[in-house]
Amino acid sequence: MPSALRRKPDPLTLTDRVQGAYLGLAVGDALGATVEFLTPREIQHQFARQGGVHREIIGAGWLHLKPGQVTDDTTMSLALGEAILACGGRVEALAAAQAFDAWMRAKPVDIGNTVRRNLVRFRRSGLPEAPPCEHDAGNGAIMRTLPVALATLAQEEAEVAAAFQRQAHVTHNNPLSDAGGICLTGMIQDAILGGSWIDLKTRARALVTAHPQYAWETGRPQANPSGYVVDTLQAVFQAFFSTDSFESALIDVVNRGGDADTTGAILGALAGAWYGHAHIPPRWLKALDKTAASRCSEQASQLLQTSRAGRALA
Repeated sequence: MPSALRRKPDPLTLTDRVQGAYLGLAVGDALGATVEFLTPREIQHQFARQGGVHREIIGAGWLHLKPGQVTDDTTMSLALGEAILACGGRVEALAAAQAFDAWMRAKPVDIGNTVRRNLVRFRRSGLPEAPPCEHDAGNGAIMRTLPVALATLAQEEAEVAAAFQRQAHVTHNNPLSDAGGICLTGMIQDAILGGSWIDLKTRARALVTAHPQYAWETGRPQANPSGYVVDTLQAVFQAFFSTDSFESALIDVVNRGGDADTTGAILGALAGAWYGHAHIPPRWLKALDKTAASRCSEQASQLLQTSRAGRALA
């Protein structure tokens, strides 16, 4: 098990971490999509010739994807990032809603039920904030938080939280989703800005203190996690805090099955921010869809440049 005092394996630049986060998100999405909605036992059976473990980006899955193809986790993040850049680095609710609506009109390969329902509501009402709903505690708002984390680097925590909620409430206006997404955004930022392993775990533990539903047990893996935001983050925290490399963390979480493209994408963003671009296995980067990889890399750089942290480096 990783030491609580573990440090990053080598010095990393801000660019290393930002690129690692965005490419990590896409890699995790593409790897996990192959086994989305399978149980761990089904994955073991399907990949028996590979030792019962899914390790390679090969596409297929229930969506019949091409090798390296990404899903809504990545494409919705890119749509949000484009809206943020068009607003000069600000996260604006109406711009996010319009970007998501255009994304849905382009017929994405996959779309969550809550996202679809509340975007249809936006089309009819023109109001970019969905009404509060106790049933909207899915992971659809937190899976796309990376552009928010990058655009608000080095801002006050209250500003970061408000920015997350402005985009989240377009589709998921729920306090449990808000709490999980704000925590995840902060953890990604801590990792990018050079925070310690203890900093990240402390932030995750603070979420559990405020919302005990999020408590996770390292010795009892969250198998077959659903799209419920609590299941998702429990699986991500377990995999991230119990492994010691980008590859081992990602393999751990996607082989739990369930909503594996989203747990993979979120874990990929967090682990990519922590370990950096150079620690993403080259074979995975090579297998990733070239257009998606290019867009992620370019947008990561652009969002960093617009952020307070990026401007300080200029």
